[in-house]
Amino acid sequence: MQNCKVIAICNQKGGVGKTTTTVNLGAALAAEGKRVLLVDADPQGDLTTCLGYNADDFNVTLANKLIDVVREERNSPYNGIVRHPEGVDLLPSNMDLESTENYLVTAMSRESVMKTYLSRVKHNYDYVLIDCRPSLGMLTLNALTAADSIIIPVQAQYLSAKAMTQLFQTVEKIRSHTNPELAIDGILLTIVDNRTNLAKSTVEAIRRNFGKYLPIYDTQIPIAVKAAEVASKGKSIFAYEPSSKAAVAYANFAKEVLIHDKQRAKERFRSADAR
Repeated sequence: MQNCKVIAICNQKGGVGKTTTTVNLGAALAAEGKRVLLVDADPQGDLTTCLGYNADDFNVTLANKLIDVVREERNSPYNGIVRHPEGVDLLPSNMDLESTENYLVTAMSRESVMKTYLSRVKHNYDYVLIDCRPSLGMLTLNALTAADSIIIPVQAQYLSAKAMTQLFQTVEKIRSHTNPELAIDGILLTIVDNRTNLAKSTVEAIRRNFGKYLPIYDTQIPIAVKAAEVASKGKSIFAYEPSSKAAVAYANFAKEVLIHDKQRAKERFRSADAR
């Protein structure tokens, strides 16, 4: 399968909805007929847990795949990928990835190890979504080097928005050194409570301060009890509560992602045709 897009779901601040976004965007894309691989790039294994698995039950995880690349082992790149009932594939993670991150620091081409691994499997997918850990360490640098683009979930709070500045600086470094084509697809506003004036003013401030420079998705993910509950249910919001506001929002968000990708593909085609 050609033209797979690798997206890093990234924000160094925790609690902004990265894992929830990865699960639900992946499920929504699969429902649209796309082949999707979810990569859990956080040693905490939250993505693995949210999909209903016990992270400690896996003998083969992302950690093994990265070590295979560094050691030039010839193990099957597909071994360890599991199929979720909702039609997405998952490369799980657990605390073994913590020591692997330290191991990567001394490896050759250390920022490109994940990219090398994904190059061996991504031809089978339309989308690879990488759930990044809430830090800008070696694992996140690997994810950003492997990615075609980034989606940045941002909670509608001041400190969350302020923390984006550091992420932008990291993106510029990645572009300068390891991935000049890395794009920022957009900012996704999450856990939005439009009942409060604070949330409304913060959303307005984010759009005003960052909208001039970066796309901000029209869709906002509302604060919702069902969205919080789903993390412990081993399924997406669509399987748990398909009529909820959060489910509608994530379905709309996936459609935005697909529309934007189609538009960019047309622009690239026109640009290539002009040359």
